[in-house]
Formats: sequence, structure tokens, C-alpha cells
Amino acid sequence: MQRSAVNGGLIMMHPENGVAIDVLVEQALARGERDPRYHGEVRHALLEAEATHRAIQLARVAGAPLYVVHVSAEQAVAEIAQARDLGLNVFGETCPQYLFLSTDNLAEPDFEGAKYVCSTPLRPREHQAALWRGLRTNDLSVVSTDHCPFCFVGQKELGRGDFSKIPNGLPGVENRMDLLHQAVLDGHISRRRWIELACATPARMFGLYPRKGTIAPGADADIVVYDPHDRYTMSAQTHHMNVDYSAYEGRTVSGRARTVLSRGAVVVDRGEYRGHAGHGTFLPRATSQYLI
Repeated sequence: MQRSAVNGGLIMMHPENGVAIDVLVEQALARGERDPRYHGEVRHALLEAEATHRAIQLARVAGAPLYVVHVSAEQAVAEIAQARDLGLNVFGETCPQYLFLSTDNLAEPDFEGAKYVCSTPLRPREHQAALWRGLRTNDLSVVSTDHCPFCFVGQKELGRGDFSKIPNGLPGVENRMDLLHQAVLDGHISRRRWIELACATPARMFGLYPRKGTIAPGADADIVVYDPHDRYTMSAQTHHMNVDYSAYEGRTVSGRARTVLSRGAVVVDRGEYRGHAGHGTFLPRATSQYLI
């Protein structure tokens, strides 16, 4: 953090107290608590809040900016909001799984809950109101996915009989924009805020603006033509991710990308990939341009 304060780096921090969680995992297994739902119970929301508070204070001492990744708990949002009220360069990020899924999914029977094991863990639904509020007030600045597509067969199954051995992570990068658009329709966020959370702010935060994150002269022509009325049901049978299940199986949403342009070239049109190998280019990044 001290080095980042000097060289302009941005620290990204996963907010959990791992030492305490290791003890709670050991105790839970000793009690015979081995199902996937216990993954969420041992990773207590207060341990997320404690780690968030500790990182904020360390960053404050070092004079460094801080980016708190995949925030899931109401108490952690409160720590970030308090820091931002003090004018500190502290930023929070959450993910669609914390906005749309919950501990109800972790508790699904017959080991189905393993599909939803991620860290930080899914929380009870009551936490979602604080996350949506944080997104509206800018106490949470970004929605990413923490996309981690472990297959259920052969990978998640490694944790049968021991929740601590279930690979952590959910697939979701394909679903992020559409879930957030549904949030616009449901009244959680505005359409402008949707674009800020998913496109504009990340480009500024990670040193890609103004080449990315805006439509303007001199910027790359990265453009999505989005059909807000295209209604469809999410399913592993139709998604493009290389994983054998969908965390949002059976969920119906309105809105889907129709055409995608990368630097002015059409790379996706009506669900068909039109890109080619070699199109991508390395982009050197600047320091963060989104400090308070």
C-alpha cells in the first residue's frame, strides 16, 4: 500500500478474515457440518466487514487508494460508505450473484448448492437492499462478475462430503449486462447508472479512459447495439460459456446484445461470432482516473 501510494497503483482487496475462517471451517467439519450451505455460514458477514474496515484503515495510514472487490454483506457496504463520507479514496465493487442469488441457493438439496459456492459467499436476501442502495448512491462503484467457471461435473463435485473442498466460483460473465438491464426494468437502478457501473466507471478506474468507456472522437469504437425488448430464458443449454451449468438457470430477462463492435469491427451479430484471431491488441494502461 505504501508503494502504491507513491507509484499510483490501485490496491484490489478481497474482504475476508482468512485466519478466522480457517478456524470456523475446522470446527464446522468436526461437528459434521459438511454440506455446501456451511460454506456461507463459516464465512460470516462480520468477518467481511472486519476485513474491509482493517484494509481501509491500513490504506488510510499508507495514503493509498483502495478497491474492495466482490462486496456481498450489508456491514461491509457500511464500512465503505463511512470511508467515502470521510473523503477517502475507497471504492466498492459487487457482482450479480450477490444481487440476484442468496443463501437459499447454497442450501439447495442433493449437493446442488455446490454450484453456488463462491467467495465472498452468497448472503441472505436481506443484504440485497443495501447492495442496491449502495449502487444507487455510488458507495458501490462497479458491478463485475468474478467469473470463475468451474464445472459441476468433475470439479464442484470434488467437495462432496466436505464443503471446504468445493472449488470457489460461479460462471456469469455472459449474464452480467442482461441481469443489470433487468435491474433497470425492475427499478433498482437507472439506465444511465447501468452504463456507469458496467462500462464507464471501470474504464476510468483501471486507466483505460478515454480510449475505452465512452463514445467520443478519438476513442475506440467499442459499441454494443442493445435490444431492450429481446426476452429470453437463461440456460446452460444455450449460453456460450464453457461450463456445464448456469447459476441463473430458468431466469427470464428482457434485453440482450444484438450487435457488438470492437474498434469499429463487428465481432458479434445476432448471437453469431464474427471476430477472428489476431484482432485483439495490447493496451498499456494509465493510473486510475476515478479518485475522489
